[in-house]
Amino acid sequence: MADKKTGRRIHDEKRYGHFITFSCYRKARLLGHERARGIVIHYLSEQLKNQNGECMGFVVMPNHVHALVRFEETGKLSTFMSQWKRRSSMGLKKLLKEVLIEDGKHVDLESPVWQRRHYSFEVYSKAKAIEKIDYMHWNPVKAGLVDEPEEWRQSSARWFLGGKPVGVLLTKAL
Repeated sequence: MADKKTGRRIHDEKRYGHFITFSCYRKARLLGHERARGIVIHYLSEQLKNQNGECMGFVVMPNHVHALVRFEETGKLSTFMSQWKRRSSMGLKKLLKEVLIEDGKHVDLESPVWQRRHYSFEVYSKAKAIEKIDYMHWNPVKAGLVDEPEEWRQSSARWFLGGKPVGVLLTKAL
């Protein structure tokens, strides 16, 4: 199926995992505040419930997001992404307006929160799913934000490595 706006091919006609990535508008560090990352996680969880989806792993970084998701029915990814980005954008703008601006930070509330597109890599095997989950979990370490993956609170690493709740119901990789 092709996206009507962009003409890009969207592979969502079979039931497999989608390793998705999307970024803040112009790579701004809009998710630098822990509460901002929590909003993204909240709406990830909510939209998974709404779309009957499953999450195998995620990480919310200061300027981008990765998640590995799948759905019971085909054709759900575009709606899921649209709603996740739309609803989290509204929540983030509210937070930015109420909290972060009070902290003296300048944020252009007229600009979008997210880049228009998201990128999806289709994951067909358990080995590839584990590779993507490891990549996500090590992302904050490679960025110099923490020393160990489980130290980054806005990631599924704490669930995988220590059984701790992370705000999203997780399922095993494929």
